[in-house]
Amino acid sequence: MTDLLRGARERLADAPRERIGDLQEGRRLLGIPRASRIAPRGTAWHLGVLLLTDGEVLATGDIVRSRAEVRRGFAAESQRRRAELAAAAARGGVPEGETVHIGWRPLDLDGLDARSAPLAVREGEALVRWSAAGGYMPLERYLDERIELLRHPPERA
Repeated sequence: MTDLLRGARERLADAPRERIGDLQEGRRLLGIPRASRIAPRGTAWHLGVLLLTDGEVLATGDIVRSRAEVRRGFAAESQRRRAELAAAAARGGVPEGETVHIGWRPLDLDGLDARSAPLAVREGEALVRWSAAGGYMPLERYLDERIELLRHPPERA
């Protein structure tokens, strides 16, 4: 699997990367609550359910598009939370309109088994589960498809 990932990184060398970050909840300063922000943690190639960095493989979490904070009414609490995350990205220095990945988690490639998600190893073959309801597919084929999409996105994507 290591050779497969090394090859993927080489093929992605000139492909665009996206930001990754950590959500830092606001602390109190002299009793006044501070707003949360998303602290930058680097960049990665976004390959569906995987984020590939120069040295790690991460499972994706949430994706947020940065935008300035504005006061507005929301019909749903989930909309309010997404707006708060978008504003936290802006406070963390992510330029408006850019995406940042949060809630990602590193994958231990040495500890993969048949129940790991989204990566697994069965009978010596590296597999990826591309959706919670979907089955596993060979990692090599998955990377080929995702790299092709990243390097040559469909028109108007």
